[in-house]
Amino acid sequence: MSRRVVVLDANILIRAVLGQRVRRILETHVDSVSFFVPETAYAEAEEHLAALTIKRGGDPERVLAVLRAIVELGTVAGLDLYRSFEAEARKRLGARDPDDWPILATALALGCPIWTEDTDFFGCGVATWTSATIDIFLAQ
Repeated sequence: MSRRVVVLDANILIRAVLGQRVRRILETHVDSVSFFVPETAYAEAEEHLAALTIKRGGDPERVLAVLRAIVELGTVAGLDLYRSFEAEARKRLGARDPDDWPILATALALGCPIWTEDTDFFGCGVATWTSATIDIFLAQ
């Protein structure tokens, strides 16, 4: 059986930190699936989690430590991996959310699907899985 690969969107990282289901899925499949997180998705998750935690009166350092632990289950993808796919990713996303191009570009570079809750990726020519359906892909 070959190792499966999937790119994680920032909203999946946020769900993994704030909830239990996504984190449990990641931990369950870490030995058989390679999870990739574009550095921009990691930065976006970090920014949103810190702001949300401060707004709720919590400790952002504690939440960001959980985020770092979750990201360590995968690989942070740098610009060198996906840079050559930027133009194609931007073209496919169009005006939907041009800031998400690194996620699509990483999926194009790796030839793999995206795990996201963001409908902007639907119809971009790359398989997208949501948290409700990702178990189908991971169980293959």
